[in-house]
Amino acid sequence: MLRRLVAGLAAIVLVAEAVVLVFVHIVLGRTTANQSMSIAGSDPDVMSKATYGLGAGMGAFLVLCAVLAALAAVRDRAPGGFARAVLVAAAVTHGVLGVLAVVLIGWGAFVATSLILCLLVLTLVLYPAPRAKDAPGAQGPQDAPPPLGELRPTNP
Repeated sequence: MLRRLVAGLAAIVLVAEAVVLVFVHIVLGRTTANQSMSIAGSDPDVMSKATYGLGAGMGAFLVLCAVLAALAAVRDRAPGGFARAVLVAAAVTHGVLGVLAVVLIGWGAFVATSLILCLLVLTLVLYPAPRAKDAPGAQGPQDAPPPLGELRPTNP
């Protein structure tokens, strides 16, 4: 029950973060285009379009993370290999952004990114990692030890 709640909450928070970040990048892109701002001779149109593209890319990545977390919540199963890798990448990104946020923006932004980081880590940790069938140490039906009555010494 707790696993589903955390994964579902992580999905909701990630969608909200995606919406906020896309909105911020739209505002930044329009501001750059309207003021014809230039940094070291860069083309303002290129900077504006790059800001829009970065916002769209970040929003798409966060929505992908939200979909993967929602699937884990609905299925009540651990995320698979690809989903786990994407969620770990998102968690690492939020950790780095949290450190930068406390320096550049303040403690409120740090708390927000840390909350999202905690939800992502809990989503990954509460579900046990899927074990590969061919992994060493994984016991399948063919690797199960025989019943006690059938044990025979291998060396006479």
